[in-house]
Amino acid sequence: MVEMVNRPYAAAFEKYAAGNPDILCLSADLTSSCEVDGFRDRHPDQFVSMGMAEQNMLSFAGGLGMAGFRPFIHTFGVFLYRRPYDQLMASIAYPRRKVRLMGFLPGVTTPGGMTHQSIEDISVMRSIPNMTILETGDATEVESICEAADSIDGPVWCRVLRGAVPRLFDTPIKVGEMRELSAGEDILVVTAGICTEEALRARSALARAGLSIRHLHLHTIKPFDHAALLDHIGSVRHGVITLENHVTEGGIGSLVAETMADAGVGKRLIRLGLRDTYAHGGSRPYLMRFYGLDAVALVRGIEDLMGQDFGISEDDLDAARVEDVHSLLKAEAL
Repeated sequence: MVEMVNRPYAAAFEKYAAGNPDILCLSADLTSSCEVDGFRDRHPDQFVSMGMAEQNMLSFAGGLGMAGFRPFIHTFGVFLYRRPYDQLMASIAYPRRKVRLMGFLPGVTTPGGMTHQSIEDISVMRSIPNMTILETGDATEVESICEAADSIDGPVWCRVLRGAVPRLFDTPIKVGEMRELSAGEDILVVTAGICTEEALRARSALARAGLSIRHLHLHTIKPFDHAALLDHIGSVRHGVITLENHVTEGGIGSLVAETMADAGVGKRLIRLGLRDTYAHGGSRPYLMRFYGLDAVALVRGIEDLMGQDFGISEDDLDAARVEDVHSLLKAEAL
């Protein structure tokens, strides 16, 4: 039975930041939605409310970084890079300020539709010089994301999960590394974020079908250990499949494709994710099924890669986790 941890970020941020005067908590009018309302109440001297003015907030955070502070910015991911892109580039990335950009609601983790779903943020951040990219996939990674991000001498982009989060791992994030969750010899599966849990749901059914799966979970997307990935690719017979809560262009699928192309690796690659589309509103399980981001989609992708039908149905997979609505007063989960 998977342990569920309620609001792990709230406790982790307060434990890490409280009493450290160099760390400031910035919020763009989404304080409770980003689980820092308790920190605001108990540590008002370290909290700054910037209102719905994200462009000003990023410029302000750059100034704080220049003055020696380490601001942690909290808002939904879309509001951290779409609207204030120029400020992100000029005030934070270019001067390599120690600003920690805590982006909540990555991909389809919200039913709020395209205005609230950050589906191309990894593509954007990978192209920005000086930017580190971390993504959380379970409660342990959420609990360790603050310390991991704050270890970087420069700006850090974080995809943060909120609410009830499963505990899948025993060890914290180690920046620059990847997790090897199984060491198979047929196919390499590479996942990140919420898609790792989906791949774990499929693993036992794939094993019963006779497939030996090597599974990597990425929490560090930039910088990336290309040599380690190539070693894993070289250890499997048939090819690679990626599954991500993001568009297939510019995310981990592109990262793997670029690594293979640069090294001249000729094995087949299938990239699963949002395919040149925005996502509409709906529950997370529904959206993951509709857009092909779940365990069933992974099985079908592996069948495509292998050119075989393994007869695996949804009933053969481990049970999916049923999530409560974030708030009965806010059914749109904002």
